Amino acid sequence: MRTSTPARFRSTLIGAAAATALAASALTGVTTAPAVAAPSPDLSVSNATAHLQQFQNIATANGGNRATGRPGYKASLDWVKSKLDAVGYATQVQSFSTSSGTSYNLIADWPGGSAENVVMVGAHLDSVASGPGINDNGTGSASILEAALAWAASGNVPRNHLRFAWWGAEEQGLLGSNHYMRTLPTADKDRIRLYQNYDMTGSINPAYFVYNDNAAGNFARDSLTAYYDSKGIPWEYTDPQGRSDHASFRSYGLPTTGIFSGAEGIKTTAQAQKWGGTAGRAYDPCYHSSCDTMTNLSSTAFDRNLDAIGHMIWLYADKTFSTLPGGNILANPGFESGATSWTGTTGAITSSSSKPARTGTWKAWLGGNGATSTENLTQTVTIPATATAANLTYWIRTDTAETGSTVYDTMKVQIVVGGVTSTLRTFSNVGTNSTYTQFTHSLLAHKGKAVTVKLLMNEDSTLQTSFVVDDTAVSVS
Repeated sequence: MRTSTPARFRSTLIGAAAATALAASALTGVTTAPAVAAPSPDLSVSNATAHLQQFQNIATANGGNRATGRPGYKASLDWVKSKLDAVGYATQVQSFSTSSGTSYNLIADWPGGSAENVVMVGAHLDSVASGPGINDNGTGSASILEAALAWAASGNVPRNHLRFAWWGAEEQGLLGSNHYMRTLPTADKDRIRLYQNYDMTGSINPAYFVYNDNAAGNFARDSLTAYYDSKGIPWEYTDPQGRSDHASFRSYGLPTTGIFSGAEGIKTTAQAQKWGGTAGRAYDPCYHSSCDTMTNLSSTAFDRNLDAIGHMIWLYADKTFSTLPGGNILANPGFESGATSWTGTTGAITSSSSKPARTGTWKAWLGGNGATSTENLTQTVTIPATATAANLTYWIRTDTAETGSTVYDTMKVQIVVGGVTSTLRTFSNVGTNSTYTQFTHSLLAHKGKAVTVKLLMNEDSTLQTSFVVDDTAVSVS
């Protein structure tokens, strides 16, 4: 799991009643909420631990690590590929360039299942250069490998198409998963109904965190929490933001979920009381260190999370997805394809590092000129006539050189429907917030109609105000 990110993981304990309320308002994309009673295999922790030992052996034989650009990474990928090829997966190695040399993604497809409904499971395979990366992220990689092998041996025929991925160069900034999504044709992106991310599942001082950062994936998030509840395992929500490979999928508006047993964060007293372990100590005291070896592992957490992963794969391999366009109907909502699908001011979508994106590299940056200017970005979508929910969401951060309470610079979030423009919210140089904050507006009143989403910025002649927008969505169900 990478560390360079605008914010650390934030976790919040939410009880069963609150979780039920959240589930009721989720933007699903499946016809019914998944049930805990779905098939839930007891995957072999002995087999998964043997996979971990193989990663350790590879690191030991290759300079003590499995980092991108080092021989240990390619050896890890070749070994995983050989296991998958032997049981009938169609595998593809995808190469891409990094500052450390060539890296690789490994994609494995199980034959069969609806090609229009792809359920995808991923984990990053690379370690940092300072250690073998057994918890980060040998645990996730070994878990999904064991799940893939167990599925092949099960004789099950999936309703949906199963795809597994082992990502390269996650530790350098999600480079592998970003490359995959950037080069995947739009039609193939649209076929991905759910992406599950498993990054660090066996921390030695473990937490049981469930990703809670993607409204489009709430249906899958709720499957995980229901599973933990059924096993009597307390859990907490966490917002992983851009720290792992789910962000590459979420930025395109796809439903995502995942679990996480903790990294460099410190376990609280309350968490130690419900989970065991040591309060005041990091969940993983060997995070990104040479001691992230086979001794840096909670076998209990690894086993529990392995079975949670198996439950999720078996459940969604057979889930009936609705024909209603679910999730995000905006194209290129995270701007990672540059200006593709957006029209308006040239250069307003940028990868400039002086204003960081919330996730990924690209974002919309309007204003910041310190001179009289008007900038805009627009995209038109059609809200399905059969929609029962439709929401515009976006994340925005602002900063300004202006002072005082007079409004000089503004950015309006607008929609245009049938030639009529409505302003949903106006941001200005007054009350700026340099932390990304999410805003939501209902569009359900416009179902069956074409809606143009518009960002309109006006800046006066002196002193800059910057409005930076990322991870937009028009989510429907």
